[in-house]
Amino acid sequence: MASSNASTLSASLKLNRCLYRSSLPCFSNFKTCCWSSGSWYSGHANPRIIWSSSCHLKSTQDVTSFGNSRFVFKCVGRALEPSVSIDSSQNNSASDERVVVLVIGGGGREHALCFALQRSPSCEAVFCAPGNAGISSSGDATCVPDLDVLDSTSVISFCRKQGIGLVVVGPEAPLVSGLANDLVKAGIPTFGPSSEAAALEGSKNFMKNLCDKYGIPTAKYKTFTDPSSAKLYIKEQGAPIVVKADGLAAGKGVIVAMTVEEAYEAVDSMLVEGVFGSAGCKVIIEEYLEGEEASFFALVDGENAIALESAQDHKRVGDGDTGPNTGGMGAYSPAPILTQELQSIVMQSIILPTVKGMAAEGCKFVGVLYAGLMIEKKSGMPKLIEYNVRFGDPECQVLMVRLESDLVQVLLSACRGELSRVTLDWSPGSAMVVVMASNGYPGTYEKGSVIQNLEEAELVAPSVKIFHAGTAFDSDGNFVATGGRVLGVTAKGRNLEEAHERAYQAVEAVNWPGGFYRHDIGWRALPKRQFAKQN
Repeated sequence: MASSNASTLSASLKLNRCLYRSSLPCFSNFKTCCWSSGSWYSGHANPRIIWSSSCHLKSTQDVTSFGNSRFVFKCVGRALEPSVSIDSSQNNSASDERVVVLVIGGGGREHALCFALQRSPSCEAVFCAPGNAGISSSGDATCVPDLDVLDSTSVISFCRKQGIGLVVVGPEAPLVSGLANDLVKAGIPTFGPSSEAAALEGSKNFMKNLCDKYGIPTAKYKTFTDPSSAKLYIKEQGAPIVVKADGLAAGKGVIVAMTVEEAYEAVDSMLVEGVFGSAGCKVIIEEYLEGEEASFFALVDGENAIALESAQDHKRVGDGDTGPNTGGMGAYSPAPILTQELQSIVMQSIILPTVKGMAAEGCKFVGVLYAGLMIEKKSGMPKLIEYNVRFGDPECQVLMVRLESDLVQVLLSACRGELSRVTLDWSPGSAMVVVMASNGYPGTYEKGSVIQNLEEAELVAPSVKIFHAGTAFDSDGNFVATGGRVLGVTAKGRNLEEAHERAYQAVEAVNWPGGFYRHDIGWRALPKRQFAKQN
Protein backbone atom coordinates (compact mmCIF):
# COMPACT_ATOMS: atom_id res chain seq x y z
CA MET A 1 0.00 0.00 0.00
CA ALA A 2 2.84 2.39 0.89
CA SER A 3 4.48 1.66 -2.43
CA SER A 4 1.20 2.36 -4.24
CA ASN A 5 0.72 5.65 -2.40
CA ALA A 6 4.28 6.72 -3.18
CA SER A 7 3.75 5.87 -6.84
CA THR A 8 0.54 7.90 -6.93
CA LEU A 9 2.22 10.85 -5.18
CA SER A 10 5.12 10.72 -7.65
CA ALA A 11 2.70 10.72 -10.57
CA SER A 12 0.80 13.62 -8.96
CA LEU A 13 3.95 15.68 -8.56
CA LYS A 14 4.97 15.04 -12.17
CA LEU A 15 1.46 15.93 -13.28
CA ASN A 16 1.49 19.15 -11.25
CA ARG A 17 4.71 20.24 -12.93
CA CYS A 18 3.29 19.35 -16.33
CA LEU A 19 0.07 21.24 -15.69
CA TYR A 20 1.86 24.28 -14.34
CA ARG A 21 4.17 24.54 -17.37
CA SER A 22 1.24 24.02 -19.72
CA SER A 23 -0.92 26.60 -17.95
CA LEU A 24 1.44 29.52 -18.45
CA PRO A 25 0.97 30.00 -22.22
CA CYS A 26 -2.50 28.48 -22.26
CA PHE A 27 -4.12 31.12 -20.09
CA SER A 28 -3.34 33.90 -22.53
CA ASN A 29 -6.61 32.75 -24.09
CA PHE A 30 -8.63 33.40 -20.93
CA LYS A 31 -9.73 36.52 -19.10
CA THR A 32 -8.64 35.39 -15.66
CA CYS A 33 -5.31 34.51 -14.11
CA CYS A 34 -3.90 31.00 -14.23
CA TRP A 35 -5.02 30.25 -10.68
CA SER A 36 -8.72 30.30 -11.52
CA SER A 37 -10.52 27.00 -11.15
CA GLY A 38 -10.74 24.82 -14.22
CA SER A 39 -10.25 21.32 -15.54
CA TRP A 40 -7.77 19.31 -17.54
CA TYR A 41 -8.23 16.38 -19.81
CA SER A 42 -5.81 13.56 -20.51
CA GLY A 43 -5.61 12.39 -24.09
CA HIS A 44 -5.81 8.65 -23.36
CA ALA A 45 -8.38 7.64 -20.76
CA ASN A 46 -9.79 11.18 -20.84
CA PRO A 47 -10.29 11.51 -17.07
CA ARG A 48 -11.24 14.93 -15.80
CA ILE A 49 -8.59 16.29 -13.46
CA ILE A 50 -10.07 19.00 -11.24
CA TRP A 51 -7.83 21.73 -9.90
CA SER A 52 -8.17 25.03 -8.08
CA SER A 53 -6.09 27.74 -6.44
CA SER A 54 -6.35 26.15 -3.00
CA CYS A 55 -5.48 22.64 -4.11
CA HIS A 56 -3.89 22.54 -7.54
CA LEU A 57 -4.48 18.83 -7.99
CA LYS A 58 -7.71 17.58 -6.44
CA SER A 59 -8.07 14.27 -8.20
CA THR A 60 -6.17 12.20 -10.71
CA GLN A 61 -8.55 9.39 -11.51
CA ASP A 62 -7.03 6.79 -13.87
CA VAL A 63 -3.69 8.64 -14.00
CA THR A 64 -1.27 5.98 -12.82
CA SER A 65 1.71 6.11 -15.12
CA PHE A 66 3.76 8.56 -17.13
CA GLY A 67 6.31 5.97 -18.30
CA ASN A 68 5.64 5.05 -21.93
CA SER A 69 2.15 6.52 -22.21
CA ARG A 70 1.51 9.48 -24.45
CA PHE A 71 -0.36 12.07 -22.36
CA VAL A 72 -1.36 15.42 -23.79
CA PHE A 73 -2.97 17.88 -21.40
CA LYS A 74 -5.05 20.80 -22.51
CA CYS A 75 -6.53 23.49 -20.34
CA VAL A 76 -10.26 23.96 -20.72
CA GLY A 77 -10.66 26.60 -18.02
CA ARG A 78 -14.07 27.42 -16.70
CA ALA A 79 -13.47 31.15 -16.82
CA LEU A 80 -14.94 31.42 -20.30
CA GLU A 81 -17.53 28.68 -20.08
CA PRO A 82 -20.19 29.45 -22.67
CA SER A 83 -23.85 30.02 -22.03
CA VAL A 84 -27.00 29.88 -24.10
CA SER A 85 -29.71 32.49 -23.78
CA ILE A 86 -33.09 30.82 -23.38
CA ASP A 87 -36.33 32.51 -22.36
CA SER A 88 -36.25 32.01 -18.58
CA SER A 89 -40.02 31.96 -18.33
CA GLN A 90 -40.05 28.67 -20.24
CA ASN A 91 -36.76 27.26 -19.04
CA ASN A 92 -37.31 23.76 -17.67
CA SER A 93 -34.11 23.58 -15.62
CA ALA A 94 -31.99 23.36 -18.76
CA SER A 95 -29.08 24.95 -16.94
CA ASP A 96 -29.02 22.04 -14.46
CA GLU A 97 -29.06 19.40 -17.18
CA ARG A 98 -25.83 17.40 -17.62
CA VAL A 99 -25.64 15.56 -20.91
CA VAL A 100 -23.37 12.89 -22.35
CA VAL A 101 -22.91 13.58 -26.06
CA LEU A 102 -21.95 11.32 -28.97
CA VAL A 103 -20.50 12.96 -32.09
CA ILE A 104 -20.61 10.86 -35.25
CA GLY A 105 -17.65 11.34 -37.60
CA GLY A 106 -13.90 11.61 -37.58
CA GLY A 107 -12.82 14.72 -39.46
CA GLY A 108 -11.91 18.32 -38.75
CA ARG A 109 -15.55 19.36 -38.51
CA GLU A 110 -16.20 16.72 -35.86
CA HIS A 111 -13.08 17.75 -33.92
CA ALA A 112 -14.38 21.34 -33.86
CA LEU A 113 -17.81 20.15 -32.68
CA CYS A 114 -16.23 18.06 -29.91
CA PHE A 115 -14.17 21.10 -28.87
CA ALA A 116 -17.27 23.31 -28.60
CA LEU A 117 -19.45 20.66 -26.96
CA GLN A 118 -16.96 19.79 -24.21
CA ARG A 119 -16.74 23.49 -23.31
CA SER A 120 -20.49 23.59 -22.72
CA PRO A 121 -21.42 23.88 -19.01
CA SER A 122 -24.21 21.33 -19.48
CA CYS A 123 -21.90 18.75 -21.07
CA GLU A 124 -20.96 15.79 -18.87
CA ALA A 125 -18.74 14.01 -21.43
CA VAL A 126 -18.18 13.73 -25.18
CA PHE A 127 -17.65 10.57 -27.21
CA CYS A 128 -16.65 10.65 -30.88
CA ALA A 129 -17.07 7.73 -33.28
CA PRO A 130 -14.83 6.89 -34.94
CA GLY A 131 -12.81 10.04 -34.15
CA ASN A 132 -9.13 10.27 -34.95
CA ALA A 133 -5.76 10.44 -33.23
CA GLY A 134 -5.82 14.23 -32.90
CA ILE A 135 -9.28 14.30 -31.32
CA SER A 136 -8.24 11.66 -28.81
CA SER A 137 -4.90 13.19 -27.89
CA SER A 138 -6.35 16.69 -27.51
CA GLY A 139 -8.75 15.50 -24.81
CA ASP A 140 -11.71 17.05 -26.62
CA ALA A 141 -13.50 13.69 -26.69
CA THR A 142 -13.12 10.00 -25.95
CA CYS A 143 -12.89 8.29 -29.34
CA VAL A 144 -14.70 5.06 -30.18
CA PRO A 145 -12.91 3.82 -33.32
CA ASP A 146 -14.61 0.41 -33.43
CA LEU A 147 -18.20 1.65 -33.48
CA ASP A 148 -19.77 1.16 -36.92
CA VAL A 149 -21.61 4.45 -37.43
CA LEU A 150 -23.50 3.10 -40.45
CA ASP A 151 -24.99 0.32 -38.30
CA SER A 152 -27.90 1.93 -36.47
CA THR A 153 -28.36 -1.04 -34.15
CA SER A 154 -24.77 -0.77 -32.90
CA VAL A 155 -25.04 2.99 -32.42
CA ILE A 156 -28.31 2.69 -30.50
CA SER A 157 -26.82 -0.02 -28.28
CA PHE A 158 -23.80 2.17 -27.53
CA CYS A 159 -26.04 5.15 -26.71
CA ARG A 160 -28.10 3.14 -24.24
CA LYS A 161 -25.03 1.64 -22.60
CA GLN A 162 -23.32 5.02 -22.16
CA GLY A 163 -26.43 7.03 -21.30
CA ILE A 164 -26.10 9.29 -24.34
CA GLY A 165 -28.47 12.25 -24.12
CA LEU A 166 -27.61 13.86 -27.47
CA VAL A 167 -26.21 12.55 -30.75
CA VAL A 168 -24.68 15.04 -33.20
CA VAL A 169 -24.18 13.61 -36.68
CA GLY A 170 -21.30 15.30 -38.51
CA PRO A 171 -20.90 13.78 -42.01
CA GLU A 172 -23.57 13.39 -44.66
CA ALA A 173 -23.28 9.64 -45.37
CA PRO A 174 -24.84 8.41 -42.08
CA LEU A 175 -27.60 11.00 -42.47
CA VAL A 176 -28.47 9.90 -46.00
CA SER A 177 -28.42 6.26 -44.86
CA GLY A 178 -31.04 7.02 -42.20
CA LEU A 179 -29.09 6.99 -38.93
CA ALA A 180 -31.04 9.98 -37.56
CA ASN A 181 -34.35 8.27 -38.41
CA ASP A 182 -33.43 5.20 -36.38
CA LEU A 183 -32.03 7.14 -33.41
CA VAL A 184 -35.11 9.35 -33.14
CA LYS A 185 -37.36 6.30 -33.40
CA ALA A 186 -35.38 4.79 -30.50
CA GLY A 187 -36.07 7.92 -28.43
CA ILE A 188 -32.50 9.30 -28.57
CA PRO A 189 -32.32 13.09 -29.17
CA THR A 190 -30.46 13.53 -32.45
CA PHE A 191 -29.25 16.68 -34.16
CA GLY A 192 -29.32 15.89 -37.84
CA PRO A 193 -32.00 15.45 -40.51
CA SER A 194 -33.87 12.33 -41.51
CA SER A 195 -32.78 10.51 -44.66
CA GLU A 196 -35.73 12.07 -46.50
CA ALA A 197 -34.71 15.59 -45.48
CA ALA A 198 -31.03 14.82 -46.15
CA ALA A 199 -31.95 14.54 -49.83
CA LEU A 200 -31.35 18.29 -49.91
CA GLU A 201 -27.68 17.34 -50.08
CA GLY A 202 -27.96 13.75 -51.26
CA SER A 203 -29.61 14.77 -54.53
CA LYS A 204 -28.88 18.06 -56.26
CA ASN A 205 -31.84 17.40 -58.54
CA PHE A 206 -34.15 17.18 -55.47
CA MET A 207 -32.77 20.48 -54.19
CA LYS A 208 -33.22 22.18 -57.57
CA ASN A 209 -36.79 20.93 -57.88
CA LEU A 210 -37.56 22.29 -54.41
CA CYS A 211 -36.14 25.67 -55.45
CA ASP A 212 -38.36 25.70 -58.52
CA LYS A 213 -41.48 24.79 -56.57
CA TYR A 214 -40.99 27.30 -53.75
CA GLY A 215 -39.43 30.19 -55.65
CA ILE A 216 -35.95 29.98 -54.12
CA PRO A 217 -33.38 31.87 -56.23
CA THR A 218 -30.79 29.56 -57.83
CA ALA A 219 -28.84 29.17 -61.06
CA LYS A 220 -30.67 28.09 -64.22
CA TYR A 221 -30.24 24.36 -64.85
CA LYS A 222 -31.33 21.15 -66.54
CA THR A 223 -30.94 17.52 -65.45
CA PHE A 224 -29.72 14.72 -67.73
CA THR A 225 -29.09 10.98 -67.74
CA ASP A 226 -28.20 10.78 -71.46
CA PRO A 227 -24.71 12.09 -72.35
CA SER A 228 -25.67 13.13 -75.89
CA SER A 229 -28.58 15.26 -74.66
CA ALA A 230 -26.37 16.80 -72.00
CA LYS A 231 -23.72 17.73 -74.56
CA LEU A 232 -26.29 19.25 -76.88
CA TYR A 233 -27.52 21.47 -74.04
CA ILE A 234 -23.93 22.46 -73.22
CA LYS A 235 -23.34 23.40 -76.87
CA GLU A 236 -26.47 25.58 -76.84
CA GLN A 237 -25.51 27.32 -73.57
CA GLY A 238 -21.78 27.72 -74.19
CA ALA A 239 -18.99 28.00 -71.63
CA PRO A 240 -18.16 28.62 -68.86
CA ILE A 241 -20.70 26.21 -67.47
CA VAL A 242 -21.01 23.95 -64.42
CA VAL A 243 -21.43 20.15 -64.46
CA LYS A 244 -22.55 18.47 -61.23
CA ALA A 245 -23.01 14.85 -60.21
CA ASP A 246 -26.47 14.46 -58.70
CA GLY A 247 -25.42 12.43 -55.67
CA LEU A 248 -22.73 12.48 -52.99
CA ALA A 249 -19.22 12.50 -54.43
CA ALA A 250 -17.04 13.43 -51.45
CA GLY A 251 -16.89 17.08 -52.48
CA LYS A 252 -15.43 16.26 -55.91
CA GLY A 253 -18.59 16.02 -58.00
CA VAL A 254 -18.67 19.63 -59.22
CA ILE A 255 -16.74 20.64 -62.34
CA VAL A 256 -16.53 24.30 -63.32
CA ALA A 257 -15.81 23.93 -67.03
CA MET A 258 -14.23 26.98 -68.65
CA THR A 259 -14.55 25.48 -72.14
CA VAL A 260 -17.18 23.37 -73.90
CA GLU A 261 -14.62 20.59 -74.31
CA GLU A 262 -14.01 20.48 -70.54
CA ALA A 263 -17.75 20.24 -69.97
CA TYR A 264 -18.01 17.35 -72.47
CA GLU A 265 -15.21 15.55 -70.62
CA ALA A 266 -16.99 16.05 -67.29
CA VAL A 267 -20.22 14.60 -68.72
CA ASP A 268 -18.39 11.57 -70.11
CA SER A 269 -16.54 10.96 -66.85
CA MET A 270 -19.83 10.84 -64.93
CA LEU A 271 -22.36 9.34 -67.35
CA VAL A 272 -20.10 7.13 -69.47
CA GLU A 273 -17.07 6.21 -67.36
CA GLY A 274 -18.96 6.24 -64.07
CA VAL A 275 -16.15 7.78 -62.00
CA PHE A 276 -18.60 8.63 -59.22
CA GLY A 277 -20.62 5.43 -59.45
CA SER A 278 -24.33 5.78 -58.78
CA ALA A 279 -23.78 9.35 -57.55
CA GLY A 280 -22.97 10.37 -61.11
CA CYS A 281 -25.63 8.46 -63.04
CA LYS A 282 -27.58 11.72 -63.27
CA VAL A 283 -25.96 15.12 -63.93
CA ILE A 284 -27.08 18.70 -63.48
CA ILE A 285 -25.86 21.17 -66.08
CA GLU A 286 -25.96 24.57 -64.46
CA GLU A 287 -25.50 28.17 -65.42
CA TYR A 288 -22.12 29.65 -64.44
CA LEU A 289 -22.60 32.44 -61.93
CA GLU A 290 -19.97 35.13 -61.62
CA GLY A 291 -19.47 36.71 -58.22
CA GLU A 292 -18.22 35.93 -54.75
CA GLU A 293 -19.02 32.73 -52.89
CA ALA A 294 -20.13 32.75 -49.27
CA SER A 295 -21.36 30.19 -46.75
CA PHE A 296 -24.52 30.71 -44.73
CA PHE A 297 -25.48 28.45 -41.84
CA ALA A 298 -28.78 28.18 -40.01
CA LEU A 299 -29.95 25.88 -37.22
CA VAL A 300 -33.39 24.42 -37.92
CA ASP A 301 -35.89 22.67 -35.63
CA GLY A 302 -38.44 21.67 -38.28
CA GLU A 303 -40.39 24.94 -38.17
CA ASN A 304 -38.00 27.66 -37.04
CA ALA A 305 -34.51 28.69 -38.08
CA ILE A 306 -31.83 30.87 -36.50
CA ALA A 307 -28.78 32.08 -38.37
CA LEU A 308 -25.23 31.35 -37.28
CA GLU A 309 -22.45 33.84 -37.86
CA SER A 310 -21.29 34.29 -41.45
CA ALA A 311 -18.26 32.52 -42.90
CA GLN A 312 -16.49 32.25 -46.23
CA ASP A 313 -14.39 29.37 -47.49
CA HIS A 314 -11.90 28.82 -50.31
CA LYS A 315 -12.75 25.88 -52.55
CA ARG A 316 -9.96 25.99 -55.14
CA VAL A 317 -6.74 24.22 -54.25
CA GLY A 318 -4.31 26.94 -55.35
CA ASP A 319 -3.48 30.51 -54.40
CA GLY A 320 -5.56 33.10 -56.20
CA ASP A 321 -8.47 30.63 -56.38
CA THR A 322 -6.78 28.53 -59.05
CA GLY A 323 -6.78 24.80 -59.72
CA PRO A 324 -9.47 22.18 -59.10
CA ASN A 325 -12.17 22.36 -56.45
CA THR A 326 -11.57 20.75 -53.08
CA GLY A 327 -13.55 20.18 -49.91
CA GLY A 328 -12.19 23.54 -48.72
CA MET A 329 -8.67 24.90 -48.15
CA GLY A 330 -9.49 27.50 -45.52
CA ALA A 331 -12.17 29.81 -44.16
CA TYR A 332 -12.77 32.89 -42.07
CA SER A 333 -15.57 34.39 -40.01
CA PRO A 334 -17.27 36.78 -40.16
CA ALA A 335 -17.42 37.27 -43.93
CA PRO A 336 -17.62 40.98 -44.86
CA ILE A 337 -19.41 40.11 -48.11
CA LEU A 338 -22.43 38.97 -46.06
CA THR A 339 -23.69 42.26 -44.69
CA GLN A 340 -26.58 42.34 -42.22
CA GLU A 341 -28.86 43.34 -45.08
CA LEU A 342 -27.75 40.39 -47.21
CA GLN A 343 -28.08 37.98 -44.28
CA SER A 344 -31.67 39.13 -43.82
CA ILE A 345 -32.34 38.59 -47.53
CA VAL A 346 -30.85 35.09 -47.38
CA MET A 347 -33.03 34.15 -44.41
CA GLN A 348 -36.22 35.51 -46.00
CA SER A 349 -35.68 34.37 -49.62
CA ILE A 350 -33.69 31.13 -49.22
CA ILE A 351 -33.58 29.58 -45.72
CA LEU A 352 -37.15 30.10 -44.47
CA PRO A 353 -38.81 29.10 -47.80
CA THR A 354 -36.69 25.94 -47.70
CA VAL A 355 -37.74 25.12 -44.13
CA LYS A 356 -41.41 25.73 -44.92
CA GLY A 357 -41.13 23.86 -48.22
CA MET A 358 -39.61 20.80 -46.59
CA ALA A 359 -42.35 20.79 -43.94
CA ALA A 360 -44.98 21.08 -46.68
CA GLU A 361 -43.39 18.13 -48.50
CA GLY A 362 -43.78 16.00 -45.39
CA CYS A 363 -40.12 15.80 -44.39
CA LYS A 364 -39.43 18.39 -41.72
CA PHE A 365 -35.78 19.37 -41.51
CA VAL A 366 -34.02 19.24 -38.12
CA GLY A 367 -30.33 20.03 -38.16
CA VAL A 368 -28.06 22.60 -39.72
CA LEU A 369 -28.70 23.97 -43.19
CA TYR A 370 -25.49 25.00 -44.91
CA ALA A 371 -26.27 27.12 -47.93
CA GLY A 372 -23.51 27.58 -50.45
CA LEU A 373 -24.25 30.99 -51.96
CA MET A 374 -23.06 33.09 -54.85
CA ILE A 375 -23.36 36.83 -54.39
CA GLU A 376 -23.85 37.74 -58.03
CA LYS A 377 -21.52 40.36 -59.42
CA LYS A 378 -24.13 41.86 -61.74
CA SER A 379 -26.97 42.12 -59.20
CA GLY A 380 -25.29 41.93 -55.80
CA MET A 381 -28.02 39.50 -54.75
CA PRO A 382 -27.56 35.99 -53.32
CA LYS A 383 -28.39 32.82 -55.22
CA LEU A 384 -28.33 29.29 -53.83
CA ILE A 385 -25.58 27.12 -55.33
CA GLU A 386 -26.09 24.04 -53.17
CA TYR A 387 -27.24 22.80 -49.79
CA ASN A 388 -25.31 20.71 -47.33
CA VAL A 389 -27.22 19.20 -44.44
CA ARG A 390 -24.38 19.40 -41.91
CA PHE A 391 -21.81 21.90 -40.72
CA GLY A 392 -19.36 22.87 -43.42
CA ASP A 393 -15.75 21.82 -43.23
CA PRO A 394 -13.66 23.97 -42.70
CA GLU A 395 -16.25 26.66 -41.86
CA CYS A 396 -17.32 24.74 -38.76
CA GLN A 397 -13.87 25.27 -37.27
CA VAL A 398 -14.04 29.07 -37.32
CA LEU A 399 -17.64 29.08 -36.13
CA MET A 400 -17.01 26.78 -33.19
CA VAL A 401 -14.04 28.77 -31.84
CA ARG A 402 -16.18 31.92 -31.96
CA LEU A 403 -19.34 30.42 -30.41
CA GLU A 404 -19.84 31.40 -26.78
CA SER A 405 -23.24 29.80 -26.22
CA ASP A 406 -23.79 26.43 -24.58
CA LEU A 407 -23.82 24.29 -27.73
CA VAL A 408 -25.36 21.29 -25.98
CA GLN A 409 -28.43 23.28 -24.95
CA VAL A 410 -28.69 24.97 -28.35
CA LEU A 411 -28.73 21.64 -30.22
CA LEU A 412 -31.14 20.06 -27.72
CA SER A 413 -33.47 23.03 -28.27
CA ALA A 414 -33.38 22.27 -32.00
CA CYS A 415 -34.21 18.61 -31.34
CA ARG A 416 -37.16 19.67 -29.18
CA GLY A 417 -38.55 22.23 -31.63
CA GLU A 418 -37.69 25.10 -29.28
CA LEU A 419 -35.28 27.26 -31.31
CA SER A 420 -37.67 30.20 -31.20
CA ARG A 421 -36.56 30.67 -27.56
CA VAL A 422 -32.82 30.65 -28.32
CA THR A 423 -30.37 33.44 -29.08
CA LEU A 424 -26.70 32.85 -29.79
CA ASP A 425 -23.68 34.63 -28.35
CA TRP A 426 -20.46 35.05 -30.36
CA SER A 427 -17.02 36.28 -29.44
CA PRO A 428 -16.08 39.63 -30.97
CA GLY A 429 -13.33 39.80 -33.56
CA SER A 430 -12.57 37.23 -36.25
CA ALA A 431 -11.36 33.69 -36.74
CA MET A 432 -9.45 32.03 -39.57
CA VAL A 433 -8.59 28.43 -40.40
CA VAL A 434 -5.86 27.37 -42.83
CA VAL A 435 -6.13 23.79 -44.07
CA MET A 436 -2.94 21.78 -44.41
CA ALA A 437 -3.33 18.98 -46.96
CA SER A 438 -1.25 16.06 -48.19
CA ASN A 439 0.89 16.73 -51.26
CA GLY A 440 -1.07 15.74 -54.36
CA TYR A 441 -4.52 16.55 -52.96
CA PRO A 442 -7.21 16.70 -54.36
CA GLY A 443 -5.72 14.08 -56.67
CA THR A 444 -3.72 11.05 -55.64
CA TYR A 445 -1.77 11.62 -52.45
CA GLU A 446 0.55 9.60 -50.25
CA LYS A 447 -0.50 8.49 -46.78
CA GLY A 448 1.70 7.99 -43.77
CA SER A 449 3.92 11.09 -43.87
CA VAL A 450 5.07 12.17 -40.40
CA ILE A 451 3.80 15.44 -38.89
CA GLN A 452 5.77 17.04 -36.06
CA ASN A 453 5.79 20.11 -33.84
CA LEU A 454 2.01 20.37 -33.47
CA GLU A 455 1.98 21.11 -29.76
CA GLU A 456 4.59 23.83 -30.22
CA ALA A 457 2.62 25.30 -33.14
CA GLU A 458 -0.44 25.77 -30.92
CA LEU A 459 1.66 27.89 -28.56
CA VAL A 460 3.30 30.28 -31.06
CA ALA A 461 0.45 32.79 -30.68
CA PRO A 462 -2.61 33.29 -28.46
CA SER A 463 -5.94 31.67 -29.36
CA VAL A 464 -4.54 29.03 -31.72
CA LYS A 465 -6.24 25.64 -31.99
CA ILE A 466 -5.26 22.87 -34.41
CA PHE A 467 -8.15 20.64 -35.46
CA HIS A 468 -7.30 17.21 -36.87
CA ALA A 469 -9.09 15.94 -39.96
CA GLY A 470 -7.01 12.96 -41.03
CA THR A 471 -4.33 11.83 -38.60
CA ALA A 472 -3.24 8.63 -36.87
CA PHE A 473 -0.31 7.51 -34.73
CA ASP A 474 2.53 5.45 -36.15
CA SER A 475 4.38 2.80 -34.16
CA ASP A 476 6.70 5.46 -32.69
CA GLY A 477 3.86 7.64 -31.44
CA ASN A 478 4.23 10.27 -34.18
CA PHE A 479 1.24 11.85 -35.88
CA VAL A 480 0.98 10.70 -39.51
CA ALA A 481 -1.30 11.88 -42.30
CA THR A 482 -4.08 9.51 -43.32
CA GLY A 483 -6.19 11.73 -45.56
CA GLY A 484 -6.20 14.50 -48.14
CA ARG A 485 -7.12 17.38 -45.88
CA VAL A 486 -5.27 16.66 -42.66
CA LEU A 487 -5.11 19.68 -40.32
CA GLY A 488 -7.16 22.83 -39.76
CA VAL A 489 -4.90 25.40 -38.14
CA THR A 490 -7.31 27.87 -36.55
CA ALA A 491 -6.80 31.16 -34.76
CA LYS A 492 -8.89 34.01 -33.33
CA GLY A 493 -7.95 37.67 -33.30
CA ARG A 494 -9.34 41.10 -32.57
CA ASN A 495 -9.81 41.47 -36.32
CA LEU A 496 -9.23 39.41 -39.46
CA GLU A 497 -5.69 40.73 -39.88
CA GLU A 498 -4.67 39.47 -36.43
CA ALA A 499 -6.42 36.11 -36.91
CA HIS A 500 -4.62 35.74 -40.24
CA GLU A 501 -1.23 36.55 -38.73
CA ARG A 502 -1.70 34.10 -35.85
CA ALA A 503 -2.98 31.28 -38.05
CA TYR A 504 -0.06 31.51 -40.46
CA GLN A 505 2.44 31.77 -37.62
CA ALA A 506 1.13 28.44 -36.37
CA VAL A 507 1.09 26.90 -39.86
CA GLU A 508 4.72 27.81 -40.41
CA ALA A 509 5.65 26.21 -37.08
CA VAL A 510 4.27 22.81 -38.14
CA ASN A 511 6.99 20.49 -39.42
CA TRP A 512 5.38 18.51 -42.24
CA PRO A 513 7.37 18.16 -45.49
CA GLY A 514 4.60 15.96 -46.89
CA GLY A 515 1.97 18.67 -46.75
CA PHE A 516 1.05 22.00 -48.34
CA TYR A 517 -1.36 24.88 -47.80
CA ARG A 518 -2.67 28.00 -49.51
CA HIS A 519 -0.89 31.21 -48.62
CA ASP A 520 -3.79 33.58 -49.29
CA ILE A 521 -6.73 32.53 -47.13
CA GLY A 522 -8.88 35.60 -46.59
CA TRP A 523 -7.50 37.47 -49.58
CA ARG A 524 -10.87 38.87 -50.63
CA ALA A 525 -11.47 40.45 -47.23
CA LEU A 526 -7.93 41.54 -46.33
CA PRO A 527 -5.95 44.49 -47.69
CA LYS A 528 -3.67 43.54 -50.58
CA ARG A 529 -0.67 44.74 -48.59
CA GLN A 530 -1.24 41.86 -46.16
CA PHE A 531 -0.28 39.34 -48.83
CA ALA A 532 2.46 41.45 -50.34
CA LYS A 533 4.08 41.54 -46.90
CA GLN A 534 3.62 37.80 -46.38
CA ASN A 535 4.99 36.81 -49.78
